[in-house]
Amino acid sequence: MTMQITSTAFFEGSAIPRKYTGEGQDLSPPLNWSGVPAGTRELALICDDPDAPTPEPWVHWILYKIPASATGLPEGLPKTLQLEQPAGAVQGRNSWPEGENIGYGGPMPPKGHGRHRYFFRLYALAAPLPVQAGLTKKELLSAMTGRILEQAQLMGTYQR
Repeated sequence: MTMQITSTAFFEGSAIPRKYTGEGQDLSPPLNWSGVPAGTRELALICDDPDAPTPEPWVHWILYKIPASATGLPEGLPKTLQLEQPAGAVQGRNSWPEGENIGYGGPMPPKGHGRHRYFFRLYALAAPLPVQAGLTKKELLSAMTGRILEQAQLMGTYQR
């Protein structure tokens, strides 16, 4: 069985509801996963927008040190470095300016820029990451090098 990530808020390739965007309540969407491979010690999640008019994809969410036993994330996680649920999980820095860049930042593409794609990528890791909270996407990807057992993705869209 291959690892899969889904949401009750939107389906693969469909529009992300306004509630989960910068125009709405900016809540992190509920996510669920299955098929985590044997030997997984931790999970990590990165959400980004490769369609952003920036040199690198715009990072919307960095979450890692998720226990391997977790099967999903509830809606509306707090924008804090350390999370109570799932126990031990921490968040990193997204692409928003300092002071607003911890936790989930929902879709908010430039008006008239067309439909943007938002990729939620879940990584199954063979070893715990020896890192602290607050990593950037680049730092997290570097820390995960050689530890990734499998990855799954869910893509939603949004336009203004």
